[in-house]
Amino acid sequence: MGQKTNPIGNRLGIIRGWESNWYGGNDYGDKLAEDDKIRKYVHARLAKASVSRVIIERTLKLITITITTARPGIIIGKGGQEVDKLKEELKKITNKEVQINIHEIKRPELDANLVAASVARQIESRISYRRAIKMAIAAAMRMNAEGIKIQISGRLNGAEMARSESYKEGRIPLSTFRADVDYALHEAHTTYGRLGIKVWIMKGEVYGKRELSPLVGLSKSQGKGGKQEGGKKPRRRK
Repeated sequence: MGQKTNPIGNRLGIIRGWESNWYGGNDYGDKLAEDDKIRKYVHARLAKASVSRVIIERTLKLITITITTARPGIIIGKGGQEVDKLKEELKKITNKEVQINIHEIKRPELDANLVAASVARQIESRISYRRAIKMAIAAAMRMNAEGIKIQISGRLNGAEMARSESYKEGRIPLSTFRADVDYALHEAHTTYGRLGIKVWIMKGEVYGKRELSPLVGLSKSQGKGGKQEGGKKPRRRK
């Protein structure tokens, strides 16, 4: 059944952590909706900055947002002007103090979100989908990925009937929970309609203990942050 599930959700709590980290009480739904609003705003606002993940932590009076990106210079701006501007915009949305951490992705060729977005962008620029996919696969394998699979679905080349095509190199063990498989889904908007692009990247296997959310807690290590909100049981989501 590993083929039928989302590889990220299937590994939460085993080798992967959550992208929302906070304790929710009666206003759990409001916080969840606000998280979604923050993520949509950040991705739209930083569309050219190659943003992969937006990790959100909450304390009583502070929201810490960690943005993983392949192009941190665009987000930070000259002298930190752009990141300060983004912080003020997010303060207006949340009505709370906001702290932003930027984490650079060293190897974007191994990030499923960035690979899927790159393939979608090339297809929208009228580059052959086969060429875009094969280039992405070659780049990932060159960066020592153990395996990569890309599936594209829709009216390929404007065909009247939609179909799916898959391209794979290496191995993608979806039923092995210790396998570090990254996954992403993006859409390419063409004159013939939308094409769905799914990417699986196998980075290796995890043995022993592993920090589930290595990017969580950056604000504490920097001496910032406040008391965590109450609630006996933590509620988390991906």
